[in-house]
Amino acid sequence: MLEECALPYATIPVNISKGDQFKPQFLAISPNNRIPAIVDHDGPGGKPIAIFESGAILQYLGRKTGKFYPQDERGRVEVDQWLFWQMANLGPKAGEANHFRHYAAERLPYAVERFSNEMNRLYGVIDKRLEDREFLARAYSIADIACIGWASRAERHGHDLSRFPNVRRWLKTVLARPAVKRGLSVKVEAAFHVDMTDPQVRAVLFNQRAR
Repeated sequence: MLEECALPYATIPVNISKGDQFKPQFLAISPNNRIPAIVDHDGPGGKPIAIFESGAILQYLGRKTGKFYPQDERGRVEVDQWLFWQMANLGPKAGEANHFRHYAAERLPYAVERFSNEMNRLYGVIDKRLEDREFLARAYSIADIACIGWASRAERHGHDLSRFPNVRRWLKTVLARPAVKRGLSVKVEAAFHVDMTDPQVRAVLFNQRAR
């Protein structure tokens, strides 16, 4: 997905299971101690700029490259509303659905059902949106990029998309894009060796309070 923007970039691993996200040098970039975050060393005026929050990153890259983000206000608003729909709905609810299914210390039927129902509702919203269009806005955009990562993991979150043919068609279309394939195929080897049963790891990842 990054390569479609034709920007040079380098990735720096942040081991969140060991608390790298709380180091001062990372907090200077992402004060919310969350990933993703980027530093563009060729920012406005030729000076570096740090950006956190995926929606802000996508908007910035869209404006800078002129790709996947319309220039006209109506087109941009159409993309923005679905980008923010992902930020406020699809992402957080899918994250909670995943947490209570796979990482909660105890099985909480109410929480599992609550977020399963909400995810079902959200897939219904996006399925309706895609009834008469190929992508979420006029054309493939940062809104589709924001949503595809979560939607492509629907089964892991406990959802069968057989009831949502338009979502399945959209998934097939977006997942066929070469850059999307490359982006979703990136594997962080260290992540496969994180022991989620380790109390120290769980203390770092979950139940954080103000520092």
